[in-house]
Amino acid sequence: MKKFISLFLLLGLLACGEEQSVDQVIEGKDLDAIRTMRNDISGQKKALEAQLVQLDSAIAAIDGGGNLPLVTSMAVEPQLFNHYLDLQGGVSTKQNVLVYPEMAGTLVKVYVREGQRVKKGQLLGLIDDGGTSSSLAQMKAQAELAKTTYERQKRLWDQNIGSEIQFLQAKTNYEAQKNAVAQMESTLGKFRLVAPFSGVVDDVFKDQGTVVSPGPGAEVFRVVNLSDMFIEVDVPEAHLPNVTAGKTVEVYFPILDETVKTKVRQTGNFIKPGNRSFRAEIPVPALGGKVKPNMVAKVRINDYTNGEALLIPQSVVSENAAGEQYIYVVQPQEGDKNPTVTKAVIKTGLTQGDYIEVLDGIAQGTEIIIEGARSVRDKQEVKVLTSELTSNE
Repeated sequence: MKKFISLFLLLGLLACGEEQSVDQVIEGKDLDAIRTMRNDISGQKKALEAQLVQLDSAIAAIDGGGNLPLVTSMAVEPQLFNHYLDLQGGVSTKQNVLVYPEMAGTLVKVYVREGQRVKKGQLLGLIDDGGTSSSLAQMKAQAELAKTTYERQKRLWDQNIGSEIQFLQAKTNYEAQKNAVAQMESTLGKFRLVAPFSGVVDDVFKDQGTVVSPGPGAEVFRVVNLSDMFIEVDVPEAHLPNVTAGKTVEVYFPILDETVKTKVRQTGNFIKPGNRSFRAEIPVPALGGKVKPNMVAKVRINDYTNGEALLIPQSVVSENAAGEQYIYVVQPQEGDKNPTVTKAVIKTGLTQGDYIEVLDGIAQGTEIIIEGARSVRDKQEVKVLTSELTSNE
């Protein structure tokens, strides 16, 4: 750009020194005069361009690096490298239960409302027992009579009074009545709908007065406990040695725009034949009730860590026809000579973000080309601008 600005300035000065200016010749509308002036100026332009080429050559010869590629370099230093496996899963809880009736009858009482906290065993609803409680009362009276008869027969038998058969009949009758009462109490308990664990009543599906019965679609309540939620993800079989219990996990909830750190709680011992994966269970906090069952979560499991990794930008890595990956490194020269670049074939490992781990091919402190890596060639001299300090600073 500077060349052309200087050229136009010189042309302008030359034009001013002519007997007639360009504007004057154009106003005269003399075609021959206009063509003559154009040829003169064109010749002067070529002469000036030749002079500029000579000046550029002189500058390059004196400067010593005018035609050298400009590059920036970076010193590769060991640093902590954590690689994460990205998966997606849904939030679950093992304490998310639908409460079904075990007996048919009218729902005569609903004791709770949606959103109410309940304790384990708390009565949620009551079904009309159809006279079962009255039958139980009669059976308890009969059991008390059988108990009294048995106790009297036992005292007599201990005194060698009466027959053994009378004692055994009284004992058998008492035990039978006692078992009948226990069975009737168990049956009567099935008319009571109770909380299976402490939690929150999330839904009340049936209104008071509704006739209910066991079977599909007969649920009356949903009780949920958000204190023990987890995410279950399918991990590819290839990661079996690295994804184990205790591994660090980052969980991101897109709908909440929040991230939490946790650890793998449990991994499965079975490889699913359909997708060649195994199960990993990851506990997550409720975050004040904001995390809900079935919420989508993005999971990042730390499957590899290297405290002394050599990381370089992926953008500087090239590949040759043989499939080898290579980069260019700076070879400093003694004295005033310009540094040269050499091609270094490397072996790479895992990637994370914009960086890739180098397993072999370079050592700590190696200066690699960053900007300009695609425009240099092996053994070429370069001019290195200000270097970066580290590979991932």
